[in-house]
Amino acid sequence: MVKLKAFSRFDNTTEALAAATALVDSKLSKDLKKFLKKHAEGDTLAVLDAKLGGIIKEKLSIPCVHNSAIQELARGVRAQLGGLISELGTADLRPMSLGLSHSLSRYKLKFSPEKVDTMIVQAIGLLDDLDKELNTYAMRVREWYGWHFPEMTKIVSDNIHYAKAIKAMGTRDRAAGVDFSGVLEADVEEALKAAAQISMGTEISGEDLENILALCDQVIELSEYRGQLFDYLKSRMAAVAPNLTVLVGELVGARLIAHAGSLISLAKQPASTVQILGAEKALFRALKTKHETPKYGLIYHASLIGQSQPKHKGKISRVLAAKCALAIRVDALGDTTDATVGTEARAKVEARLRQLEGRTLASEAGKPRGKAQPASYEATKQAAAGVGGLAAGAAKAYNADADVVAPAKETKKKKDKEAANGDAAAKADKKDKKKRKAEAEGGDKSAEKKKKKKKDA
Repeated sequence: MVKLKAFSRFDNTTEALAAATALVDSKLSKDLKKFLKKHAEGDTLAVLDAKLGGIIKEKLSIPCVHNSAIQELARGVRAQLGGLISELGTADLRPMSLGLSHSLSRYKLKFSPEKVDTMIVQAIGLLDDLDKELNTYAMRVREWYGWHFPEMTKIVSDNIHYAKAIKAMGTRDRAAGVDFSGVLEADVEEALKAAAQISMGTEISGEDLENILALCDQVIELSEYRGQLFDYLKSRMAAVAPNLTVLVGELVGARLIAHAGSLISLAKQPASTVQILGAEKALFRALKTKHETPKYGLIYHASLIGQSQPKHKGKISRVLAAKCALAIRVDALGDTTDATVGTEARAKVEARLRQLEGRTLASEAGKPRGKAQPASYEATKQAAAGVGGLAAGAAKAYNADADVVAPAKETKKKKDKEAANGDAAAKADKKDKKKRKAEAEGGDKSAEKKKKKKKDA
């Protein structure tokens, strides 16, 4: 039988929100502490949160119980709360619970650590969009103004300087009297003025020039806003993820956070996932076709990987991803705001890079790491010889008589050649026999002819 022993009402929603927030965070509030001291001393307290029960037992010396039976009991109390508390009606309980849950949700949304990096996700997304738009507008300016001054495209390579030079001179015939010192370098300015005098471009009207200059203004404004946005992103990354910024830079770090969704979600990923984050399509294609999986994703654009040789990029990306995973967890879950962990990790990655490229000192490279290495074969052999009674430094004499020479195997070609030679010799003997036989038969015939002649005579 469950009976109500004590009940304390909240005066307003603010107090209820503070008490609920403390319970969610497993903290002992002042009001709960006073209530338990007054009504629960000398009794055993049933709690739903084991961590909170440990705090109550430590600070108030009240024994606490937490098990599955307590959870079933709490479910029953929650269902029969209107019957236990006579002052509380079922009609009032529902709107109060709904209002408190809304207030608690707004409080958690406002102070959630996952929402701190939302600005970084939005900023890097806008920065990428600005780069695309800026590149499109700059190419349109080059193509449009190139009909009037085509030689300028090869002389001025930077898009922003190209737009500023058009703003300064207008048409090409005014280039000789314009000072480009604040926009272009001296040698580029000389080449531009020389090319303007012999240009093969067509003439344009004043209305065409106005539209080209308006597009140049858009390019310049977008470029300036992009610089401001990048400065803002740098400041946010230094505040939210300083260790990750030291390792891979602001842009790569922001893209990793945006790809994962939040810093907390990125901190839950292992180093192997951080390494190939951004190359999911290539990974699944490799798994489907049973080819080699990719070695890096977004992390490939980090400066440390760019410094390494192509054959070492896979190893450096693996080392860097392992250090990044640790740095991300420190940034997401740690209490410190400095970049000590990231600085130390970057130094270790740089040392590994120098070791792979053969630039370490011989003393540093020769230091043993991990378990002790086994002795070399020659040293083990000499020690065994010393145990057997022989001198450790004496070399064993070589016995040439013990050598066995394997009989040479006749190859198929050799056998065929010998067989062919034997057949030729047999044919030659056969011919000789036939020749001798024919000669003998010829001699017999001549002798018979001579005898016949003698008889006739």
